[in-house]
Amino acid sequence: MIQQLEKYFQHIQLPKPDSHKGQNGKLLIIGGSELFHAASKWSLDIASRFVDMVFYASVPSNNVLMQEAKGQFWNGIVVSREHLEPYLQEADCVLIGPGMERSEETAKITNELLTKYPTKKWVIDAGALQMIDPRLLTATCIVTPHKHEFTQLCEAAVKAELLPPNTALLQLESATDLTQFTKDLLGFSHALHGATILRKAPQDLIIQENLSEPIIIEGGNAGMTKGGTGDVLAGLVAGLYSTNEALSSAVVGSYINKKAGESLYEKVGPYFNASDLVTEIPQIIWKELH
Repeated sequence: MIQQLEKYFQHIQLPKPDSHKGQNGKLLIIGGSELFHAASKWSLDIASRFVDMVFYASVPSNNVLMQEAKGQFWNGIVVSREHLEPYLQEADCVLIGPGMERSEETAKITNELLTKYPTKKWVIDAGALQMIDPRLLTATCIVTPHKHEFTQLCEAAVKAELLPPNTALLQLESATDLTQFTKDLLGFSHALHGATILRKAPQDLIIQENLSEPIIIEGGNAGMTKGGTGDVLAGLVAGLYSTNEALSSAVVGSYINKKAGESLYEKVGPYFNASDLVTEIPQIIWKELH
């Protein structure tokens, strides 16, 4: 691994030999919609490799997905949106957003839950991230925007008066030299009340206000452009965050996701998909942690 990232891997906790069920993390995933069926399932599949229990909640009207999950999902518990509370309280971390549409319903559930549980560990992705009120983010949140979602989040922060209207971050998507944005990037995390930002791109950026500079993680390939690879990353980060702190979870998740893509590329070129990534990641992280 890259030497400057080694300390983040050292912070990752491995399951103890004498641990029992529940001590190695419980994750609640809130995601899916009638339009997007597979996204939250990819998050679920990878997270179930890292935590002892996954609670999975999709939309009530998505009967096909729910029935399929109940019939074939053996790695956790399927719960309805109407009965989230006890599982949300029990979970060590909540991933919200994979496969959720950009809708008022998504905005309602996301913002209501973050308002009610501001100290819970959150990973906020995709539809939920696109509809979130940025004023609700806290230091226990990890957000995982791609380039366009990062710009949307900046615009929402400007609208909420968390950032100035002329913030340079609105030009970040087209920038070739990221170093000139260091101060603004770290300031963005501060404006979001200390939230950790994992900006997905060929160069992933991990941003947290306590850093002296953003962490840049290179890697990946054309195979990583396939649909679902971001959902796998969100599930990986959330699985790690269930038993670890935010920054190490984001850094290690980003690095391992890219390394798994590179490993697959050596075997089959760009001809792999999100499901292949789910299978490859545990092998890569096991090698890196040993």
